Parts: sequence; C-alpha cells; structure tokens
Amino acid sequence: MRIAQVAPLIESVPPKLYGGTERVVSYLTEELVRQGHAVTLFASGDSVTSARLVAPVPTALRLRGNCQDYLAPHTLMLEQVLGRAEDFDIIHFHVGQMHFPLARRCLTPHVTSLHGRLDLSELDSLFEEFSDIPCVSISDAQRRPQPDANWVGTIHHGLPPDLLTFHRGPGSYLAFLGRLSPEKRVDRAIAIARACGQRLKIAAKVDPADADYFARTIRPLLDDPLVDFIGEINDADKAAFLGNALALLFPIDWPEPFGLVMIEALACGTPIVAFRGGSVAEVLEHGRTGFVVNSVEEAIEAVGCIDTIDRRACRASFERRFTAARMAAQYVEIYSRIVATGAARRAVAEPTCSTSFA
Repeated sequence: MRIAQVAPLIESVPPKLYGGTERVVSYLTEELVRQGHAVTLFASGDSVTSARLVAPVPTALRLRGNCQDYLAPHTLMLEQVLGRAEDFDIIHFHVGQMHFPLARRCLTPHVTSLHGRLDLSELDSLFEEFSDIPCVSISDAQRRPQPDANWVGTIHHGLPPDLLTFHRGPGSYLAFLGRLSPEKRVDRAIAIARACGQRLKIAAKVDPADADYFARTIRPLLDDPLVDFIGEINDADKAAFLGNALALLFPIDWPEPFGLVMIEALACGTPIVAFRGGSVAEVLEHGRTGFVVNSVEEAIEAVGCIDTIDRRACRASFERRFTAARMAAQYVEIYSRIVATGAARRAVAEPTCSTSFA
C-alpha cells in the first residue's frame, strides 16, 4: 500500500528530546516500512526514517528557536501533500484539524489521528461541521467529548519491542517524565515523594508557555534534597531513567488523551501510580501493572504497596497490548477499509456504459 504520513513540524520524527506525536509517527512509519508498505513521510528535514522523506522545512521548528509563525510551514506542507495526493492510496494526517477543509475536497482516501485533548468547547461546532472526515482516537476516553466526529476506530499507541530494555529491578527512586505544565501536576509528584521519604527524579521540559508557572510554582519546590531535576532527556537516556525507577508517578489533572510515558514505563518493567483521568484506566491494569488513584493520599498508599507489582507482568502487558506491530496492523486494517469504501463510492459516482457496439 502507498501511504503518506503527515507529521507536525514542531519536532523531528522521531524527536531529539521531548515529543509525543512525532515519536508515535516514527514508530508507525518504521513498522509500516518493515511490513513492506511504500511510505512517504512529510516531516522536518532533520527527521530520521527508512521511509521516503519529504521535508517542507530543514529542521524542527521548536529546537530551531526562531519560528514566529508555526502555521506558515504547515500550510506549505499541506500544499505539498495534496499536490502529490494521486501518488498515494491513503493519506494519514497527524496535524490536528488544520487540513479538514482541504481533505474534504481531496479525492485520495485519508484518515486523521487526533492526538490532543478534545474536551474544548471550540471543537464542538468544528466536528459537527466536519462529521465526514474519518478520524481515529488514541483512546476511548479521548473521543467521548466529540460524539459527532466520524470515528472509524480507537488505536492505542505502540512501541518497538526492542526500544526500551526490561529492568528486573526493583528501582531506587520515583520518576516523573513529561512536561512541567499545570495539568501534569509535578507538584503532586513532589508531595508524594516527600510523604514517602523517596527520592524523586524529574526529567521534563518547560515550554515557553509554562515558563511563568515553572518559575512561580515549581522552581521553589525543587530545593528539597529528595528532588532531583534533570531536565529534558533523549531516547538513549530514557531506558535507564525509567527502568531504574521504583515506580513512575503520573499525577495528571486533565483528561489525558493517551500518555505515551505510561507504556514506555511498562516496556521497562516499571509499575505506575497514576491519577484517574482520561485514558489512564484503559492503559493501566489496576493492581497488576500499577495503581489508579484518586488523591495524593491514595498515591502515597500505592507507593507503599508498589513491591506487590510484578515487573515481569508490566513488561508482559506491554508486549501483549502496546507494540508497534499491533498498532500498525490496526491502522492497516482501517486504511484498507477506507480505501475500499472510497473505491465503492467512486464506482457508484462514475457509471459505466453497458451498451455493446458491433
């Protein structure tokens, strides 16, 4: 199958440091190529892929640091994608909703994976209008606020099985990995670690939008001797960071669409203590791969019981539910279904002449 993958240009594919959507696009792209599909990846020029790379910009926009209008390069990329639409059997978009008006008028079959939160009031009328655009949710929880969207499936993220090494453990500290933003609630992680008397390592990035929050709310908390702020880490450091942890703390305060770090921890064999919200209950098996909690008090209790979780069960859950091969197979099934539906519609729209001339 000839497949176009259209990635955001904010980070490279895969990202050099933090980045969720672009990382998933990379895992999916590489697995599709491995399975024999002809994949073209539209992404920044510093991306690394075995697919054919089309790069609207030479480097990822965030690390370049001088991009004042993120919409402009994405608009250029959409023109490049749609200008080559006939080269593909299907186009897979990962860029939010900016392409909807153009995709609606595109004759090539397409599908959109939505990677962000969908409980925003501004999106209600948008999905009502574009109810013809085929969309994939990354969790069942993510899609609930938008019942009018044209959902064609839910596909959980997946990782290559050899990406992160299994650590038999147990680890020696609590870990937090992600963004230092209000909804990620690293302050809860610090409170949990303090109450448990456990060391907390924080590997996280601070977006410019969160700089004031970090300076006012989080930085004063980092003076605690139990807290070790590392900053952003890359994939090479992630296996050791997660694998050597006693548990991953995932103390979110928002409807998490998926939470890639949870399955990264499971791949390392590291159990998780996560606050209930969004996809958490879909990803974690409570009491088997970690604990789903509702308060800081419950999280403290869960950390005290973390040695009841078998790290082998965490890795087994990852291998059973969250591999890139499983993710790619589910996407190929959806691609095939959309392509077949599009072919049937074109056949109805284009009547053939049945009269025979001698």
